[in-house]
Amino acid sequence: MEGLVMAGQLILALSILISLHEFGHYITAKWFKMRVDKFYLFFDFLFPIPTVLNFSLFKKKVGDTEYGIGWFPLGGYVSIAGMIDETQDASKLAAVPEPWEFRGKPAWQRLIVMLGGIIVNLILGVLIFWGLRYASGNNFVTLQEVNKQGIYAGKLAQEVGFKSGDKILEINGKVPVRFDEVPQLIMEDEAKYTIERDGEKKDIILPSGFLDKLANGKKGEFIQEGLTFDVKEVSKTEGGGGAYRAGLQAGDKFVGINGKPVKFYQEFKSILDENKEKKITALVNRNGTIDTLKMDVSKDGTVGFIMNPLLKPTHEDYTIGESFNAGFVEAFTVIGTNLKGFKKIFKGDVSASNAVSGPIGIAKIFGGTWDWTKFWFLTGLLSMSLAFMNALPIPALDGGHALFLIWEMITGKTPSVKVQEIAQQVGTFILLGLMVFAFGNDIFKIFR
Repeated sequence: MEGLVMAGQLILALSILISLHEFGHYITAKWFKMRVDKFYLFFDFLFPIPTVLNFSLFKKKVGDTEYGIGWFPLGGYVSIAGMIDETQDASKLAAVPEPWEFRGKPAWQRLIVMLGGIIVNLILGVLIFWGLRYASGNNFVTLQEVNKQGIYAGKLAQEVGFKSGDKILEINGKVPVRFDEVPQLIMEDEAKYTIERDGEKKDIILPSGFLDKLANGKKGEFIQEGLTFDVKEVSKTEGGGGAYRAGLQAGDKFVGINGKPVKFYQEFKSILDENKEKKITALVNRNGTIDTLKMDVSKDGTVGFIMNPLLKPTHEDYTIGESFNAGFVEAFTVIGTNLKGFKKIFKGDVSASNAVSGPIGIAKIFGGTWDWTKFWFLTGLLSMSLAFMNALPIPALDGGHALFLIWEMITGKTPSVKVQEIAQQVGTFILLGLMVFAFGNDIFKIFR
């Protein structure tokens, strides 16, 4: 069931993003009176071969345009008359351009058509983040709040010198206001953390290759908010959980398990995971008195209570204008992060296998429960990322087409049809290779 929910969220998000991206090309082409032959969500052929397995799940012709849903769910397209793309080749073009063809229009009009999809994805991303910020405001934990108790250092953080309870003072000379800024600052060329431990300052510099190790690790293995907690409610299910049978009460606070001190929930959960289906000895603080409780841990690594987090988030409400500004910045921060990520890949700090995810990996990010706030947040991220990826100057992508048109506008010379066709074929081969790599990488991650 969880797999179906993941797949459903991914398909819905991609359907929205692809349809609106292609609508950007469609509406600008119509604006300049170009004939649009097809508008398809997904491909109605075996990509990248337009003549193989041609069939649609749905299609309807209105005027000159056939609207449809293809069977191959890895993209979509708008087929504009007189344009060389993945849906047609140069042999189908007449010698003399017709006035309603793409190639029969001025270069500046063709450039706007090629950028139409990117522009729509950028607008959509901003609108989504704007709406989220206006509807939900902003909930975040300040670095100052985290520093009251310190951070939780995961396995990878401990390897480079962090300890749970450390207080982060600066990162690369910057003092983050919000704790969620910490992951963004890791993308800088060299991440130097200034921390306070036992009243003394210390610098920790992340070693070369650490970002790749982090990308290859499990979630939560670096730095997290030190999540202090007490017991909000003890589960009283039939037969009672381990906590209920041991006499745990609301308001109790764990201070140790099996002789190990416990300060943060992450430490508590880690010990439980190591003791599934075993009995643990827990020390709890109850109104200033330390009690010893022996409780059974379930096969899921739980003892049966609801946690009450003591880390206090900050909430901000936004006006329409403030939420637009916040949403705009948040949306374009995604572009900045993508740029930094590509830089890290080219420098060799992060391997492509750890940085690239395909549909399976993206579906996992959506998760197995349907949360509309999370869905729209991730759709906004994908929209901005889709705009960034399509702007790359790779033939077959919008950025590659745009590059040819900019060259034509600067030099006054139009690249030959043969050159454009070869470039399209090379670009399609590159995209196909990336698709195979992304799928293979997802499958490898499942079985490793």
